[in-house]
Amino acid sequence: MKVGILAGGLGTRLAEETESKPKPMVEIGGRPIMWHIMMHYAHYGFKDFAIALGYKGEVIKKYMVDYCSLNSNLTVNLESGQVQMHGGLRPNWTIDLIDTGLHTNTGGRIKRLIPYMGNETFMLTWGDGVSDINLQDLLAFHRHHGKLATMTVVRPPTRFGLPVLEGDRVIEFSEKPQIKEGWINGAFFVLEPQVFDYIGNDNTLWEKEPLETLAKDGQLMAYQYDGFWQCMDTLRDKRRLQTLWDGGNAPWKIWEESNASLSNGSQGLHRDGTRTYAASPTT
Repeated sequence: MKVGILAGGLGTRLAEETESKPKPMVEIGGRPIMWHIMMHYAHYGFKDFAIALGYKGEVIKKYMVDYCSLNSNLTVNLESGQVQMHGGLRPNWTIDLIDTGLHTNTGGRIKRLIPYMGNETFMLTWGDGVSDINLQDLLAFHRHHGKLATMTVVRPPTRFGLPVLEGDRVIEFSEKPQIKEGWINGAFFVLEPQVFDYIGNDNTLWEKEPLETLAKDGQLMAYQYDGFWQCMDTLRDKRRLQTLWDGGNAPWKIWEESNASLSNGSQGLHRDGTRTYAASPTT
């Protein structure tokens, strides 16, 4: 099954980091956040990716082309130009890197992936958000309801800490889910190929007409996820993710890096406590 990742936005709200690289290449723990996302999908057996490029897409291309050599020991014969790689991490992933235009909107980027997605169910997410969501459970939920689209909805932490008061005394102060604010779009979609018919052209914003029309037609279902989810829209978000990683408390790191390329998803963690649907084999 293909996994589409939108990685072409300008990332203007993270300008401190994105002047020289696209937002999906901003690093957490020395690795691009997109790498974290792909490791998550690979952990559950989804290793066939199509990445929609735009702003500074050449940075992502170069990273992927050089990935194996940069993560291996090398023997270089300068006379012949031959390079031999020894050991290192070589995930058994296939990655299509697709230029989808500098100013193309999200819906247009998705539509430009059509030739690479196959006429079958596929997954889709943004290149700037991480979660510990069980992707096999998400897929099983999608197949259970039989509609065209599943959107993961989440309750992210509040932007500011919430004080809990006892009289005039603050007894607790922490970031908690926005229960009172309701659910928001957390990406991590599962989609049928018919959704392409809901997208007009490059100017189409996926979050507007396509999703609104799918909802009106009764074809959009919500997978309610109460577990960890965090996007990286701002420098503050990046620092929060980095702090979690540095402290060895990164909830989205559910893989073992040494065997991520071999994972079949059977050891996936299910932390949200929601109902479970019988998962179908990954295709």
